[in-house]
Amino acid sequence: MSNSTRWGVAHIYASYNNVIVHLTDISGAETIALASGGQMVKSDRMESSPTAAMAAARKVAELGRDQGINGVHVRIKAPGGHNGPSSPGPGAQAAIRTLSRSGIRIGRIDDVTPEPHGGCRPKGGRRGRRV
Repeated sequence: MSNSTRWGVAHIYASYNNVIVHLTDISGAETIALASGGQMVKSDRMESSPTAAMAAARKVAELGRDQGINGVHVRIKAPGGHNGPSSPGPGAQAAIRTLSRSGIRIGRIDDVTPEPHGGCRPKGGRRGRRV
């Protein structure tokens, strides 16, 4: 094998309910591998756990290596938007760690969480939510 790195993009969507690891080519148009936390564990409450994220990332890394991908740029995404949390769930860190441990080079790590600008009026009324 030559020493040149064949790059892909690992899109990691980590919410508090699930983790989705999606490996594409460098353009992002061609899917190479996809796995989610829900495919790895039986119970619903475990879907977003670091254990499920590790299993999903391991599966994606294996399929990626079979296709000749040996380096990835990571794009982490939390739900975000106008009423989702803008911090990624517990599985994001574990997924990145597993990808690097599986012998794939990590290029750059970007946060691609959607941010609201304007958009809908937040709930809570004129004086906000009074606690």
